[in-house]
Amino acid sequence: MKWIKRLGWLVLVLVLLAGIAAGIRIWRSLPVLDGAIRAPGLQAAVTVARDEADIAHIFAASPRDAWYALGWTHAQERGWQLETQRRVMRGELSEVLGGATLDLDRLMRTLGIVQAARRQYQGLPAEARAALEAYAQGINDFHANGGQALPPEFLILGVQPGPWLPEDSVGWLLMMALDLGGNWGTEFARLTAAEVLDTGALWELFPPYPGEPPASDVDFASLYRELGVYRNTPAPQSTPSGVAADTGPQRPAASLREPAAQPLLAWARALADSAGNVDGKGSNNWVVAGTRTASGKPLLANDPHLGLGAPALWYFARLHAPGLDVIGASLPGLPFVVLGRTRGAAWGFTNTGPDVQDLYLERIDPGDPDRYRTPDGWAAFTKRTEIIRVRGADPVTHVVRSTRHGPVLSDAQPQHARVLDLSRHVLALRWSALDADNHTALAGLLMNQAQTVAELREAGRYYHSPMQSVVMADSQGNVGFKALGKVPLRGTHNDIRGVAPAPGWEARYDWAGWLPYEDTPQSDVPDGWFATANQRVMPADYPHFLGQDWVVPYRYERIAELLERLPKHDVASMREIQGDIWSPATARLLPFLLDVQSGHPLAAEALAALAGFDGTMGANSPAPLIFAAWADELARGLVGPHLGQARFDMLYGRRSFRATVESTLEGRTPGWCGALDCREHVREAFERALDRLRNRYGGSVDEWRWGEAHVAISSHRPFGNVPPLDRVFDVRVPTGGDSYTVNVGQYNLADGEPFANRHAASLRAIYDLGDPDASLFIYQTGQSGVVFSSRYRDMRDEWAALEYRPLRLREPPRADRPGWAGHVLQLRP
Repeated sequence: MKWIKRLGWLVLVLVLLAGIAAGIRIWRSLPVLDGAIRAPGLQAAVTVARDEADIAHIFAASPRDAWYALGWTHAQERGWQLETQRRVMRGELSEVLGGATLDLDRLMRTLGIVQAARRQYQGLPAEARAALEAYAQGINDFHANGGQALPPEFLILGVQPGPWLPEDSVGWLLMMALDLGGNWGTEFARLTAAEVLDTGALWELFPPYPGEPPASDVDFASLYRELGVYRNTPAPQSTPSGVAADTGPQRPAASLREPAAQPLLAWARALADSAGNVDGKGSNNWVVAGTRTASGKPLLANDPHLGLGAPALWYFARLHAPGLDVIGASLPGLPFVVLGRTRGAAWGFTNTGPDVQDLYLERIDPGDPDRYRTPDGWAAFTKRTEIIRVRGADPVTHVVRSTRHGPVLSDAQPQHARVLDLSRHVLALRWSALDADNHTALAGLLMNQAQTVAELREAGRYYHSPMQSVVMADSQGNVGFKALGKVPLRGTHNDIRGVAPAPGWEARYDWAGWLPYEDTPQSDVPDGWFATANQRVMPADYPHFLGQDWVVPYRYERIAELLERLPKHDVASMREIQGDIWSPATARLLPFLLDVQSGHPLAAEALAALAGFDGTMGANSPAPLIFAAWADELARGLVGPHLGQARFDMLYGRRSFRATVESTLEGRTPGWCGALDCREHVREAFERALDRLRNRYGGSVDEWRWGEAHVAISSHRPFGNVPPLDRVFDVRVPTGGDSYTVNVGQYNLADGEPFANRHAASLRAIYDLGDPDASLFIYQTGQSGVVFSSRYRDMRDEWAALEYRPLRLREPPRADRPGWAGHVLQLRP
């Protein structure tokens, strides 16, 4: 018995020691916010002081040391985020996560992000390269000398941080361009649907921007059938009511070797399936001139809508050095403030969305598969070999082929092989962001020094990709709008105009030049305000064709309505507009739902819950959930049978087909109702929705809540949705809104949680040029990316409640200047 007791005490001691060791490890992984640390790459001491809003103010003796210290601070707070970004853009995730992320690695290697970044970095002027070098040195010096234990992700996965190179910052700008700039996903979706729809129905499914005719009059269904591009080529139907047999592509299975890779694999699919697709992607910004404000000086608001992640995409910081004083949202991976203000000026971005990507069908030489057809005859593919290391498996050899247009995308996109006959045609990508003249990094650095609207415009001359609609204001009272970025021009003989894949061997489909910077959309805001929400920002008489796949203007029209309601605006009214959750798209379809006649057991209770509902998507109401489930089922019932289930599953989710549903119920495209009366589709969708909601949320309609289904999920990579790690690493909070509200909450209906808010206001900012230190910000997680930190999710509830934190240019900390929340860190050479 004594030995049993002794063994028990020994086990208890070992458990206690393990707990103490784990506690020490957790404590050592937390960012050091106070005291002094040696930073060997500095030329002089730097102070990093965190204010009451937890913004990191970096006070340095030179811009070079400020950039270095920002790199140090990003590595200290967001080390795993930087490592993930580095591996994603380099195509090195499988080395850590196994075969589950192999498709993403193939895509990055095929696009040649690293090679393009290296070319662009080498073309930057010396002062821009110096900033990137200082920033990279700060990251690497922290990992070598910071004395902080690595965050738990490194320990769990058994990896060490790799070196951050100066060109990696350029690479991360390319990754942002990949997420926001282009339309290859939409082009491929049109090609896929054209296999079973005639061209008229194709334009009903992917309609032009409201008020515009289709950009192309090419009969795509006939063109692709005659070219023989599909694996299976059923005759296209003359109307949507004729449904072809479902012989089309099957959605690739998610055969994951490691469950931790699932969120990254989902992200890879999002990039591969709909990169550049603007359906639902977007942001809001607006600027109000002093003639329309209570202070007499401009107001500017911005809330960029991006995929939610934990930690957040942004890190708020201030850089203060001679000739440099800027505060706002930085991106870990970049040495400058992307969105923010200086002492004299402020700016905000949204995605403009021009067509800067074209897919080209390249015809394979029947006698030599290493050659493809060009306007001048057959030419050899350019090739390079990439070796991808895979954890737990042998390395994979991936051969990257390129044509005169660019990389062969179909070599890295599994869904392309399920649609196309790749023995006859492959798809190559022409993408402007990969060009060597992309100097977006230089533009970012120059904007951090601008004090006026004129200086912001001039700095934007160097901005390349992705094109952004920028509103600007300065303390002198000037306001403006300018679309920054490089856009290709298409010749008059290009009848496809980039809206769908074009025959690559016909020279008329090549780009014909570039839009001069002076001719990109712009305005001096003569009407007192200017807003962008990814709508078509060009005036009706604009002479250049930039594309057609703009976001439907629901958000813009609502912002315009709210701006016009008041003769004078202030910060409070800016907050109200950013928080608006009335959905014009919901209000448009709602009468069809309210008119439904149904004998379903829950119909009367559901219609009672809808009584008085006007489209305000409140989190605590059942009505928005009933409507959203019905709209989802309606799209499935109207569109799904005409595409076939496999094609529908491939396209749905990232695309809602809401415009097709609207035009069908409103009688403009009734063919989608097929043999059924459209009212029967409405009823059947309503009853399917009620069954679905009862199964998920129970039989009492009064207990259903939109916020429970529409929870904002900031998912961690790679541990999000991996029980039980997701409970620790993910950040979740109920939210209102939908894909069409100003306070946006976009959801992916093909997701396992179909109404979860995955794409929302990644930050909110309001800049008051009359009292700049009254400016405000918030975002959805917290400044620290270390999960054990109390600062990992401390902004979550404020963000959901439409609360804000101050965005002030504080004076450097001194003994006689209290108020730095007790956090002042000295970095010493």
